[in-house]
Amino acid sequence: MVHLPRWQVILILLVVVLGVIYASPNLLFSRDQANELAVDAGWVPHQQISLGLDLRGGAHLLAEVDLDYVFTEDRENLAEDIRREFTRDNIGYSGLGDLGENVGVTLNSPADADKARDAVAGLSQGLQIDIDDAGVIRVAFTEAETRARANQIMAQAIEVIRRRIDELGTREASIQRHGDDRILIQVPGLDDPQRLKEIIGKTAVLTFRFVNENVRPGGPVPPSSEELPAADSGRPGLPDSYVVSKRIMVSGDSLTGASATFDQGRPVVSFAFDAQGAKRFGEATRDNVGKLFAIILDDQVISAPVINEPILGGRGIISGSFTTQEAQDLALLLRAGALPAPITYLEERTVGPGLGADSILAGEIASVLGLVFVIIFMVGAYGLFGAMASMALVVNLVLLMAALSVLQATLTLPGIAGIVLTIGMAVDANVLVFERIREEMRSGRGPVTAVDAGYRRAMKTIFDSNLTTLIAAVLLFQFGSGPIKGFAVTLSLGLITSMFSAIMVTRLMVVAWLRSRRPQALAL
Repeated sequence: MVHLPRWQVILILLVVVLGVIYASPNLLFSRDQANELAVDAGWVPHQQISLGLDLRGGAHLLAEVDLDYVFTEDRENLAEDIRREFTRDNIGYSGLGDLGENVGVTLNSPADADKARDAVAGLSQGLQIDIDDAGVIRVAFTEAETRARANQIMAQAIEVIRRRIDELGTREASIQRHGDDRILIQVPGLDDPQRLKEIIGKTAVLTFRFVNENVRPGGPVPPSSEELPAADSGRPGLPDSYVVSKRIMVSGDSLTGASATFDQGRPVVSFAFDAQGAKRFGEATRDNVGKLFAIILDDQVISAPVINEPILGGRGIISGSFTTQEAQDLALLLRAGALPAPITYLEERTVGPGLGADSILAGEIASVLGLVFVIIFMVGAYGLFGAMASMALVVNLVLLMAALSVLQATLTLPGIAGIVLTIGMAVDANVLVFERIREEMRSGRGPVTAVDAGYRRAMKTIFDSNLTTLIAAVLLFQFGSGPIKGFAVTLSLGLITSMFSAIMVTRLMVVAWLRSRRPQALAL
C-alpha cells in the first residue's frame, strides 16, 4: 500500500486540480458574472452550485391540471367519430352524446348491434362497449386507457411548463409531479411570481381562421361558425367580438418560431411556419385577398387583419394592442407550445431571499466550526498525520463543491446539513487507518511496514461502512422527496469524495513523506 504506481499519482493529482478548477467559479464570480461568462466564453468552467428555493428565495406554486377537461374533449371527439362511422355504415341512431362518464347512443334497430359494435371497436383501442337488448350503447374508455391518458397529459404539461420557465432564462427550476393531477413548481431566484403564474397558466392554443363577414356579431350564427370575443374588446372603434369560421386555416402546431419585434413603432410578434404550414397559409391568403382572417389565442381573437396580398414564404406578424412585455410573453408561449389542459393554482408561496441568506450564513458558520474542531482534534490526536488528514478534508470540500457545480445538483438547507455531516464522517477513514498503524507499531513493525499493514487492515472496514451508508443515501434519494432528496444528494456525493480524499489523497501525502524523510519512527 505504500507503493503508488505513477499513473495513480498522476490520476490523484489530476482529480484534485480539476476539482479546484470546477469549484473556483463559486468563489471567484458572482452569479451574474458566471451567467455572463457562460454566454461570452462557454468553454470556461463557469457553473456554480445551484441553490434551492429555501436558500435563494423564489416562487413556490402547486398547480392542478384539469384532467376532466381532457377527458370531456376525448368523449366529445369519440361521439363525433361514432356519428361519422354510423352515417357511413347507414346505422340509424338517436340520442348520441356525452353522458359524463361514457358516450351514449340508441340504435333505431337493435338488429344493428353487431354492426355498430364493429364500427365503434374500430375507432380506437382501449374502449369498453356495452350494448343492451334495447339497442342502447354505452362506450367508455377502459381504466387502463384512462390512466395512460392521464400520465401522458401530466408528462406533456410538465414538459410545456419546463420549456416556458426555461424561456424566462431560469434553468434551475424544480418541476415535479405531485400526486395524480398536481404539479409542484419551485423557481429559485424569480422575483415576479405573478408573471410566472400568468405565463404558466395560459393554454396558448393558436389558430388562424377566416372571419365570417356575412354575419354580424350578436345575431344568429350558422353551425359552421362561432362568435368569439375580441382580446381588446372595449376599445373605441373596434368590435367586441367576431364571428369566425370553425374551419381552421392553419394551427399553431405548424409554427417553427416566434419572436417579439416592432412594426411601425408598435410591438408585434413575428412568426414562421414549417413547410406544410407555409403552403397552407400561402394558398389560403392567395385565394382570399381582401378578406379578414382572425388570429385566435385560447378562444380570443387577438387580431383580425385584412389580407392585402398573398402571404407567401411562411412568415408573418401578429399585431394588436400589445405592450412590449405582452408581445414578449406571447412569443414565449408560442415557442413553448400549448398546455394540454387548463391548470389552476392550489397553493402559492413566495420565499424571500433574506431567509435564504440567513440559512446560507448559518450553514457556513456550522461548516467552518465543524471543520475547525475536526482539524484541532486530528492534529492534537495524530500530529503530522492528523494535519495531512485535515488537508485531505479541505480537498474533500473542494471536490464536493466541484461535483455539485458540475452536476448542477440543487443545494438546499437539508443539503447543507448533509455537508456538515460529511465533514464529521470524512476523517473516520483516517482514524481507522491511523489506529491500525499504531497497533502495528506497538507490535514492533517499522514505519514503512506499519503504514503498509495499517492501510491494508483498515481498507475493508472503510469500504464496508461507507458502502452501507451510501446505499442508504441512494435509497433516500430514490424514495424520498423535497428536503430528503437534498440531504441524500450531498450525503451521497460527500461519501464518494471523502472516500477518495481520505484514502487516496491522504495516502499520497503519507507515502510522499515516508519516501522523502525515511523516518526511523512515526510520531503517531
